[in-house]
Amino acid sequence: MKYLIGIDLGTSGTKTVLFDECGTVIKSHTVEYPMSQPKNGWAEQDPLDWYNAVIKTLKAVTDGIDASKIAGIGISGQMHSTVMLDKDNNVIRPAILWCDGRTAKECEEITERVGKERLIEITANPALTGFSASKILWVRNNEPQNYAKCAHILLAKDYIRFRLTGVYATDVSDASGMQLLDIKNRCWSDEVLHKLEIDKSMLAAVYESPDITGYTTKEIEALTGILQGTPVVGGAGDNAAAAVGTGVVENGRAFTTIGTSGVVFAHTKDMHLDKEGRVHTFCAAVPGEWHVMGVTLSAGQSLKWFRDNFCAEETEQAKADGVDTYYLMDNEAKDRPIGANGLIFVPYLMGERTPHLDPDCRGAFVGISGMHTRADFIRAVMEGVIYSLRDCSEVLKEMGISPTQMAACGGGAVSGLWRTMLSDVLDVNVCTMSSKEGPALGAAILAGVGAGVYGSVQEACQKVVKKVSVCEPDIKNHIQYEKVYQMYKKIYPALKMI
Repeated sequence: MKYLIGIDLGTSGTKTVLFDECGTVIKSHTVEYPMSQPKNGWAEQDPLDWYNAVIKTLKAVTDGIDASKIAGIGISGQMHSTVMLDKDNNVIRPAILWCDGRTAKECEEITERVGKERLIEITANPALTGFSASKILWVRNNEPQNYAKCAHILLAKDYIRFRLTGVYATDVSDASGMQLLDIKNRCWSDEVLHKLEIDKSMLAAVYESPDITGYTTKEIEALTGILQGTPVVGGAGDNAAAAVGTGVVENGRAFTTIGTSGVVFAHTKDMHLDKEGRVHTFCAAVPGEWHVMGVTLSAGQSLKWFRDNFCAEETEQAKADGVDTYYLMDNEAKDRPIGANGLIFVPYLMGERTPHLDPDCRGAFVGISGMHTRADFIRAVMEGVIYSLRDCSEVLKEMGISPTQMAACGGGAVSGLWRTMLSDVLDVNVCTMSSKEGPALGAAILAGVGAGVYGSVQEACQKVVKKVSVCEPDIKNHIQYEKVYQMYKKIYPALKMI
């Protein structure tokens, strides 16, 4: 029996999991680290914190394990977060994270230099503050002394790869979020790099996700016990790895994540492009294939906001009963009818990404009357989040992508009510999977493919990823939700005029 390691480099911490080749978790360990916000809208981390967390977690999950049985390592990670190294491989400045919003001017500069339509044609996305290209330009424009020192630009997980192997490499799925990749041809775009005046030599070599990119060093063996020469594959960005970990690796497959933000992610064999830039088209972790992803910024965050500000009674009761507050909120919402007695919530607490690329739009409750109770408000928030995910799904349909099955992921997927809503509103089967490890499992599967444990990503998923439950849509409920959704769609245009 071989072992596989999946490293999930998140924003709040790194989780490393040791799996056997059947996908069973042998050991798991997480180490958290801080995020710095030196100014409003900024978000940074020290890459050394990531590295120290990886070393600690690798050591923890391999302690007492026969290291000769570890077939490979895969890394998943937060996308877009940008690390700059000097010629001696020292970190020049803290990494600017995916959620950092300082680069609005640089996005305008990118659009002006490349052209809006041409930028979408090549990179499949409009210029966004979250992406790496604008962060690179921001350093050049605002910290020229740091940019002058820069010899290498790496993404978060790829900095960890460098520390494990000494190799500068990235994979196509993560590189897709840098806004420098030719998405169709799966290589760096010479045209974009020329127009933005970024030296291609600073970028890492690009690989497919299951490709072996390098091997662990003698130093890593001394620090963790993992044998020198253990292969490390390309890995994937967090959502692309989660797709592998949930078996979304073939046409017609998709998943929805209800975490802090919400994601509708669909796998596609052929490249699809939204010329309006409302969704992201990235290279998939499956070689030669792609995925399309819509994002709503305040999914679980909306319910958390309501809980923290208006559900003190439920929180106290939950403590007394030894249950989660969300469990009680779920039960209250279940008792309210579809449509929350005429109350509608739009979840734009942090602006919105899909389908409204609008950082300034804001949330609202519409239709409040004296009859409404807190339970109605909870129900309205939950429905509003699902309607925002429906918006994402509608863009995919416009592009010719209509998934027949949706896997539910993230903390929100624990809610049976939210899963039922998702199935009824989107009119698709919604399933849950046996493993909750998501990105870490996906990274480990990619390592197994690279190491020859599995013949392909699809073959690995058939062996490892199993369904636990399936929720089928109720046509009567779908018809009721459809009426409310049509009213929901009218709210954003009305708010935008205020």
